[in-house]
Amino acid sequence: MKKHTFADTATMLRRNVRHTLRYPSMTIGSVFGPVIMLLLFVGVLGRTLGAGLPVGTGGYIGYLAPGIIITAVASGSMATAVAICVDLTEGIVDRFRTMPISRVAFLSAHVVNSMLTTVASTAAVTLVAVLLGFRPHATAGAWVGAIGLLLVLTFALTWLAVAFGLVSATPEAASNAPMLIVFLPFVGSAFAPASAMPAGVSQFAEYQPFTPAIETVRGLLTGTPIGHNGVIAVAWCVVIAAGGATWALSAFRQGRAQ
Repeated sequence: MKKHTFADTATMLRRNVRHTLRYPSMTIGSVFGPVIMLLLFVGVLGRTLGAGLPVGTGGYIGYLAPGIIITAVASGSMATAVAICVDLTEGIVDRFRTMPISRVAFLSAHVVNSMLTTVASTAAVTLVAVLLGFRPHATAGAWVGAIGLLLVLTFALTWLAVAFGLVSATPEAASNAPMLIVFLPFVGSAFAPASAMPAGVSQFAEYQPFTPAIETVRGLLTGTPIGHNGVIAVAWCVVIAAGGATWALSAFRQGRAQ
């Protein structure tokens, strides 16, 4: 069956893409939330919050946009968890298990479909940021680095969301399971520097997974220093991807969410 894995994944992917196009509400929601935050923080709080930023960030929109882009990536995980859980609760997975298809095709197709939709939603959020005044002045190499990191982060968070979907008893529970992922950038450097936060919160913000990714994307797009954040961000992505994939594959083989 291994030689049919790619063909089976492509078949499953076509099914998932059709479902996404037919029921786009979750994808639209992953765009709507970050865009609302972008409008709120730029239009209402931007002048006040931007007054305390260091020079060279391109104003508050230049500081905020990379954080909102990362938030859009995190928001895509919710739709993935729900889609996985819906398939499990509706019984279609039981049918798949009786068919001569690759066991990993079901999960890998969801991962690829989620990455495609997250890339589209992230591009939409980036376009809105540009319309609001975000002006990245990155080189071609910096753009490649930023996009590469966003793809790696999307891959890692998607596998973690797949695991959440597999172990959730209902679609409602699956929609709540990734909330920590969605809100973790808020307790990071997405909206304000970690150094400006109270001592305990500042330490948490500095060492949690999203802050290095935000600082790396921000540095690549706006020219601010990156330091070791790029290496730390990639390391976090590897840990999350490995842990999420191992958890997801184990849960799927054991049928924990049936």
